Amino acid sequence: MSQVHSVPVRIRSEPCETIAGLPHPRLRPYVAGYGGFRSGSGAAVRHRVLPMNLVTMIVDFAGPSRVVTGPRSSPLVCEQTAWGDGVCVGLTPAGAIALLGVPMAELTGSTLRLADLLGHREVELVERLREAPDRQAWFGVLDAYLTARLAVDRRPDGLTMRAWWRLQRSASRLPISTVAGELGIGRRSLELRFQRQIGLSPGTVVRIARFQRAVHMLTRSAGLLRTAVDCGYADQPHFTREIRAMSGLTPTELRAFFPQGNPLAGTSGAVSGPDGTRR
Repeated sequence: MSQVHSVPVRIRSEPCETIAGLPHPRLRPYVAGYGGFRSGSGAAVRHRVLPMNLVTMIVDFAGPSRVVTGPRSSPLVCEQTAWGDGVCVGLTPAGAIALLGVPMAELTGSTLRLADLLGHREVELVERLREAPDRQAWFGVLDAYLTARLAVDRRPDGLTMRAWWRLQRSASRLPISTVAGELGIGRRSLELRFQRQIGLSPGTVVRIARFQRAVHMLTRSAGLLRTAVDCGYADQPHFTREIRAMSGLTPTELRAFFPQGNPLAGTSGAVSGPDGTRR
């Protein structure tokens, strides 16, 4: 699972530098991936947060924004989405509750200060990251910090988690009723579990997963027609409508943030999960 958290509000002459990696295997049910980022100047830059099915922690060193963004189905640009030099952590529904102590449903569509969820431990995390010798070492710091905070007795319903992962990976290629049947429950029961624990319907989770799959293909310089077909959109107009609705940009405008040969150069907070490593 490889996802792009955000892109700058405007394409900049100095692209963002990024590095992404996986957490320690013990953390992988809870942490989808890590991303380090730095704007071309290192100064804070306003960003457009893209739809994601993850809770994302942003630890910024350059600006005032150390925040947690919840999963969402529409883009977000506000005063809190300005950052320039730091690291992000993508959390699954299990990770949100086990590491932050908050069910994902309570964070959906929200942007909160990191300090409101970590308290004084936010300062500890920032200091430990600042002491790391380089960006690659950040991921080891995060492994140690998050492992120490892990409360494995706090987790969402296992059936809901299995369905969430299944829908994430299918990205519209599998009917929701089929997933519910595989788990031995009805579609309505699955929808209620998602609203209670995820804060999004199964259909919205699939829609976001398909969008993120399309973004991933665009970062790899895939053509628009091929992206539309491979991601299961009905046709090119459907693809264009969905990308615009979910990002506020046309497919061509969104693709322009990913220069050929450096697919994540225009992004901040790119995260890679178990199915897509960039280390």
